[in-house]
Amino acid sequence: MRTVLVSGAGIAGPTIAYWLKAAGYAPTLVERAPALRRGGYVIDFWGLGYDIAERMGLLPAIDRAGYHVQQMGIVDDCGRRVAGFGTRIFDELTGGRYVTLARSDLSHLLYGTIGDSTEIVFDDEIVALDERADEVRVQLRQAGERRFDLVIGADGLHSSVRRLAFGPQRAFERHLGYTVATFEAHGYHARDENTYLMYGQPGRMIGRFALHDDRTLFVFIFADHADRWPATTADQKGKLCEVYRCAHWEWPAIRNELDRADELYFDRVSQIRMDNWSRGRVALIGDAAFCVSLLAGQGSALAMISAYVLAGELARAEGRHQEAFSAYETRLRSYIGAKQRGAERFAAAFAPRTPWGLWFRNQIVRAFALPGVARLAIGRDIADKLDLPSYP
Repeated sequence: MRTVLVSGAGIAGPTIAYWLKAAGYAPTLVERAPALRRGGYVIDFWGLGYDIAERMGLLPAIDRAGYHVQQMGIVDDCGRRVAGFGTRIFDELTGGRYVTLARSDLSHLLYGTIGDSTEIVFDDEIVALDERADEVRVQLRQAGERRFDLVIGADGLHSSVRRLAFGPQRAFERHLGYTVATFEAHGYHARDENTYLMYGQPGRMIGRFALHDDRTLFVFIFADHADRWPATTADQKGKLCEVYRCAHWEWPAIRNELDRADELYFDRVSQIRMDNWSRGRVALIGDAAFCVSLLAGQGSALAMISAYVLAGELARAEGRHQEAFSAYETRLRSYIGAKQRGAERFAAAFAPRTPWGLWFRNQIVRAFALPGVARLAIGRDIADKLDLPSYP
């Protein structure tokens, strides 16, 4: 039984731990947070990630936790609807296998598949890697040195494993020119069930989405080329107030909710581009290897796909890790490249930088209501052109 240390307990980490365990490996999961995270943002979940969740027996729980969005609407300064479309096209393009859910809910469901059978270490992280001929000596911040056959980085856009094994993040990160922030509020006065509402001005957008249990999710996306981002929650809130100081619609009420919020997700919108996803006995999956950007909407599914394929190739290669790592990259690289290119095209649609761009985006959204237009515009980005292998 080979030992594998997996860094990160978000989406990719629990998924690969599940499939490694099924293949006869002994995975250990390490997570620097003291517990699984709550809140964050919602994701659209479909395609091959949906298929993998089905193989893990999670579809009924995902359906209960998720939302079946019916409308996407864009409003003006006074809250009048100026564009929008019904989302039935997504059901048509995916055969009804499409759901929106909180990323943290998906993470908890995946974690539930391994929690009783896998060693999991919270509130710790990898601080050094020392690869030897037949093992990797790992230095953990709290637990000290441990030894494993393989190390898998599933620790996201700001991956520590990638930094330790491949080099600094700046060598691989491509900033797309936007920043995103989200937070939740309880008891917000306005609710539009199963509808995603967007309000925009040039270079900035506010989204509002009604969650279960009288919660509301707010999403902010704004153009930003800064080299440095505010580090503290107070400074991040200040940045949002500065960027949206001239906003209308529900901004005064949203700003009051922002002031009261205890937690705020705040990060740049970036992609990770790497020539290789593995080195020696270390491999990367999910956002750590190829982040397509938060705005792509499919990052969690891609994380699950990469976790499933890497675990499967290790099983197929009977532990010959170099062979497995090579097969993993060969199978997924062109597929992931296409998803990254699609995400770049899509990012600017959230917060067009000029009044003309905002107007043009709204015309495109209006046209989605016409038969066939949405299928032509987004069909190639929704489709998953990859055969999901079956592994021993």
